[in-house]
Amino acid sequence: MRETISNRRVFYWSFLISGLAIAFLVWLIYIRETPENASSNVSLLPAANAALNSLSACCLVAGFAAIRKRRIQIHQRFMTGAFLSSTLFLITYIIYHGMHGDTQFQGQGIIRPVYFFILISHILLTTLALPMILTTFFFALTGRFAAHKRIARFTFPAWLYVSVTGVMIFFLLKTFS
Repeated sequence: MRETISNRRVFYWSFLISGLAIAFLVWLIYIRETPENASSNVSLLPAANAALNSLSACCLVAGFAAIRKRRIQIHQRFMTGAFLSSTLFLITYIIYHGMHGDTQFQGQGIIRPVYFFILISHILLTTLALPMILTTFFFALTGRFAAHKRIARFTFPAWLYVSVTGVMIFFLLKTFS
């Protein structure tokens, strides 16, 4: 019973922290007015963000391969790398959107619905993946490996999809904006 209560508390805090982060991002990107003197000093951040998402995806795949071979320490290192690169991504993403604002997609024709499908699925899955990532990581750090394994089966593909589509969004925006 004690572990169940503790797990509920973990889920509660993961969803609360994620909800606050997502609400802040929605406010930052879609509600807050972009400053008139939007800075161009952050022009390299989208490329850095794509690189961080790529690094996260590579770490996720390598970590998955390591755990399949029962190489636990290597798995832990790669998953820590994925977590840190995703955390750095989130920080630089907030800085970029805080200083630059949103980038409008200018593509026309068939690429437009393709882009928005990728973007919307990316955003929706991000809102689900963030609390899953926090919970999965917490379970691993606290040695609750049975719970970690149960949720990681869902966290891994969601996190990988979010990382890969983040890179795709960058390249689509670069190409068509």
